[in-house]
Amino acid sequence: MRRLICQMRERVQRHAGSACSESLIPGLTLSTIFKPSTGVSTVHTPVTCLILQGAKRVSIGDAVLQYDNSSYFVASLDVPGTGQILEARPDAPYVAVGMRLDRSALAELVATMPTGLIDHGGTSPGRSSFALSAITPDLLDAWARLLALLDHPEDIAALAAAREREILYCLLKGHLGGQLCQMAQEDSRLARIRRTIHWIQGHYTEELRTVRLSEIAGMSVASFHRHFRAATAMSPLQYQKTLRLQAARRFLAAGWEASRAAYSVGYESATQFSREYSRAFGTPPSRDRMELIGRSTSLETWMAPG
Repeated sequence: MRRLICQMRERVQRHAGSACSESLIPGLTLSTIFKPSTGVSTVHTPVTCLILQGAKRVSIGDAVLQYDNSSYFVASLDVPGTGQILEARPDAPYVAVGMRLDRSALAELVATMPTGLIDHGGTSPGRSSFALSAITPDLLDAWARLLALLDHPEDIAALAAAREREILYCLLKGHLGGQLCQMAQEDSRLARIRRTIHWIQGHYTEELRTVRLSEIAGMSVASFHRHFRAATAMSPLQYQKTLRLQAARRFLAAGWEASRAAYSVGYESATQFSREYSRAFGTPPSRDRMELIGRSTSLETWMAPG
């Protein structure tokens, strides 16, 4: 597999337009970064990521995942977290690809696959919505066929969907197949938690009412709390707080004053905002604002797949 990974890495490096860029293939992101990064906050939308060179640490709630080209990452819900590139240098950059997971395509594929082909071995009520699994030759081959289209853009419209489907097929047969099957189902545990996440995302500046969220999920309050934490590695309140702080940091990077950013994301106390911001990012918001404004690394680097 090492030779194939090398070929894939070289192809991505030829086509990556910047540190992190959308490719000509819809939903496919390419990343090439030449130095390690500090922890960068983002929201992992449903995605599968493959590192072709280098290593990365992902922190989501109280879970920490670290991986390289021997494994792949899957997130089946929108989960806020922090990513840190651990291994990258000018002569051996961090190179990765990310493919957006299409729930409709997954559902269609699940409906056509014999039940025995989907690996439900890791599925349980306490299973997280994000995980790592060891790369397999079949999955790597499928990725290679998709990336080969970068050299033949005239074939993308005709062939990309089928090659993405092949990747999804390999994922469903792999150790995380049960997790992806839950993502595809309309009334699964993950689907119910997804509905509450979408509500929080649209109302994160408002007061969070657990009873309202449990009603959206169609669960008791206790059951909702248990399933939400299992899926996201954080409580609903922690999820909301993370969204608020990430949004505030984007405002600071755009030049906003700390107090304006705090009130805009729903904080009523600038002191509480400063305290929670410092705890999350390791520095007070006013100081971080100056560093963010002066930082030469673009926001594209922050959003690198993986």
